Amino acid sequence: MTDVPIKPAATVIIARDADPQFEIFMLRRTSAAAFAGGMYVFPGGRVDDADASNEYQPLLTGPAEHQAGQQQALGDGWQQYWLAGIRETFEESGFMLAYHNDGSMLRFDEENSPRFHDYRHQLHAGELSLADICREERLSLALDQIHFFNRFVTPPGRPRRFDTRFFITQVPPSQSGLHDGFETTDSVWISPQEALARYEQGEFELMRVTERQLSTFNEFRSLHDFVDMAAQNDDFPTFRPQAPPVETS
Repeated sequence: MTDVPIKPAATVIIARDADPQFEIFMLRRTSAAAFAGGMYVFPGGRVDDADASNEYQPLLTGPAEHQAGQQQALGDGWQQYWLAGIRETFEESGFMLAYHNDGSMLRFDEENSPRFHDYRHQLHAGELSLADICREERLSLALDQIHFFNRFVTPPGRPRRFDTRFFITQVPPSQSGLHDGFETTDSVWISPQEALARYEQGEFELMRVTERQLSTFNEFRSLHDFVDMAAQNDDFPTFRPQAPPVETS
């Protein structure tokens, strides 16, 4: 049987401070989804050809000098992966990882929140691009705040396969995320420890790759330590897990 093509993708783990452990924003995919139906995931999705466009060059802040290793590990397509992560995160969760033109992180308030709500749906519908939003709002995309961490390739034999780059960042001030009500039906802030415990109890469905990532994240207690690890990381492994063997009677 011919295997399905592998599609490039990007995912962003968004963390916030909490006690006794930092929390991560997760979305529950609709049970009708062809991929990971009913499971809790991090925001993300497929890389588009437009993510490589030169029109984004004046709209980027970063990568920073200390991210040179991340950029090198991502290779020639580094821009595509960073931008796909930012774009898909905004579409799926409403977080916009960008700077105002004064250098401060984008903040949502009563005046601009309705506009960005509309932008989110227009972007998803293909009515405008991420570059359009940046030009309209005078924003630059915060690549320097989003750190490449590792890469997972979906095992052979699955109906859909992705080659996904995972990134880590912290929640922008004054922003709160929310599922879209279509592709995702629930959203939650949850610590790695609680997510894994609920998974073990059968209350929180996870893909194997998500469980593995959360197990790694569970080694850290504070937001500072978690994000600092990502910012200073110099090892970017690629994981190619194999599908479990099919049992025969």
